Amino acid sequence: MVENVMDNMYESLWEDREVKFDLGKNHLRPRAGEFVIDRLEAIEDTKGNNGSRGRLIITNLRLIWHSVQFPKINLSIGLNTVLSINKKFASSKLRGGETEALYLLTKFNSTKFEFIFTNLIPGSPKLYTSVYSVHRAYETTKLYRELKLRSAILDGKELMMLPLEQMFEKIDGVWNLSNEQGNLGLMYITNVRIVWHATPKSNFNVSVPWVQIKNIKVRNSRFGPALVIESSRSSGGYVLGFKIDPEDRLGDILKQLLAYYETYYKKPQLGVEYVLESGTAATGEETKALENLVDDVEIETGNQDTLAAYYSAGAPWEGEGHSREVVYSDTLGLAIEKPKEGFTIESLWQIN
Repeated sequence: MVENVMDNMYESLWEDREVKFDLGKNHLRPRAGEFVIDRLEAIEDTKGNNGSRGRLIITNLRLIWHSVQFPKINLSIGLNTVLSINKKFASSKLRGGETEALYLLTKFNSTKFEFIFTNLIPGSPKLYTSVYSVHRAYETTKLYRELKLRSAILDGKELMMLPLEQMFEKIDGVWNLSNEQGNLGLMYITNVRIVWHATPKSNFNVSVPWVQIKNIKVRNSRFGPALVIESSRSSGGYVLGFKIDPEDRLGDILKQLLAYYETYYKKPQLGVEYVLESGTAATGEETKALENLVDDVEIETGNQDTLAAYYSAGAPWEGEGHSREVVYSDTLGLAIEKPKEGFTIESLWQIN
């Protein structure tokens, strides 16, 4: 029963750590805890869709750009993939020549992607300032979303609380079973995460956000029944074991953790707060704009993501040190580099 409860609740967090192209409704729809911070009209995707007027939606997890005329042409750029944010000059069809643009360098699955966005409203600095500020807020709140080992989480002997964090339980006498002997320590349960640290060696610790917990259960170990916390694959896929005596106390704590887990997933706290230039805090009301976009997107089957997958597979000279085999294409009437396995010229042409 425990595993069924967890499996029904758990949803892998991917929105902030992936780059995706031309998404359907399910992937564009905001996940629980995701909300729109800002919406910028008249934004051109100058590199990928030069000449196409679009809209940039900034959430607490990602940047979403879509064509106004064809919403199914869209991008989803996770904030965790962003390596750098700069302002440079680019050639824009809609602005009629060289103009200042926002350059984003990102990395996903060992492949780097460069995005160039141009604000079609002359003299407006909002594109750069909004993206930079939200990304900064994201970067400074990683403890809400990332598993951390041996980090500076204590102030003396007390847990350093995050701005939006509330303490639920402090449990003494919890053994960590990560080595042959085990380590005695304290466990903290908050509305954001589960934290354990050894006593007196407080630098031996782990902080596991609820959003990265895949499963919680009791399992038999060499030390007897143990509380097991399994983290998501994206956070390292850790399996953390804890010994809590007596056994009936262990059962009570498991029930509490499951109840807190269920409460968290009804309204996840992902940490990012941001105040707009108008001085008002982002409340999530703009999320309706993203929902409306989802309603406008048509789901296409077949090779919808073929071009994106081909591009993210890397250029032929990346990682291999040489070009692919040159073959003659009857379709194009040209000599071309042989497409990667699983791709054909016909399928790539159909995307365009």
